[in-house]
Amino acid sequence: MTDAVQQMPGRGSAHPRLSGTVRHVILIAICFVMIYPILWMLSGSLRPASELFGGDAGLIPSQVTVEAYPKGWFGLQINFGQFFLNSLVIAVLATIGNVLAASLVAYAFARLQFWGRSFWFALMLGTLMLPYHVTLIPQYVLFRSLDWVNTWWPLILPKYFAVDAFFIFLMVQFFRGIPKELDEAARMDGCSAWRIYWKIILPLSMPVLATAAIFSFIWTWEDFFGPLIYISEMRNYTVQLGLRSFIDSSGTSSWNELFAMSVLSLVPIFLIFLFFQRLLIEGIATTGMKR
Repeated sequence: MTDAVQQMPGRGSAHPRLSGTVRHVILIAICFVMIYPILWMLSGSLRPASELFGGDAGLIPSQVTVEAYPKGWFGLQINFGQFFLNSLVIAVLATIGNVLAASLVAYAFARLQFWGRSFWFALMLGTLMLPYHVTLIPQYVLFRSLDWVNTWWPLILPKYFAVDAFFIFLMVQFFRGIPKELDEAARMDGCSAWRIYWKIILPLSMPVLATAAIFSFIWTWEDFFGPLIYISEMRNYTVQLGLRSFIDSSGTSSWNELFAMSVLSLVPIFLIFLFFQRLLIEGIATTGMKR
């Protein structure tokens, strides 16, 4: 009887292991289904054009070739590296503006007292429900009157005026978790509101600032609609507009080169997530938590 009782926990412990294995198998299968289009795109960039839409269009190409990469890089009127440089400049400048402007506005909402603070905060949150297309025409008319169409200014300058309410809300929730006693101690030492923001709030808010910077960079890098509306000259194209150039309306599209450059366009996003995922997860996990 004693031996049977001692063996029962051993038999019972096999069930959690089995259920855990089943869960992992299911998750791996779901992940494979989700990344299958990316794997097929990578495979398509490494196979000959004759096999791309043939009968054998599996993941493993019958013949591996990398000729689509140099053809795609030099195949357009302008070197594809120019598009990468354009996207990098736009994304970096937009990210800097987004983080600085959103953090300033969030600091005001979270730590300063002024008339109508709750009303303006609610109004700011209401802009989250406005689709981008609602403000597109007024913005285009404004930028055209400023002679900014076919320049990068419409894609960069609005970021310096805290137009992304999502990042403001994210930072407000984080700033509210920082003890206000630090502000009071700093004021007693003669610090102004600006010095409190610059010397205390920002250094303690690196996780949420990194989260906002990562998302801002990714969204700007992957933006297609904005550059499509405001940029018309190929020398100013971003990566997304450069990829569209491989699709010819006459029907002679370069699919291999398109897949090859699409794979390369994912490399910066992958590297950013790979090296900054700890800050990204920390920023999301700690937003809104009491400290």
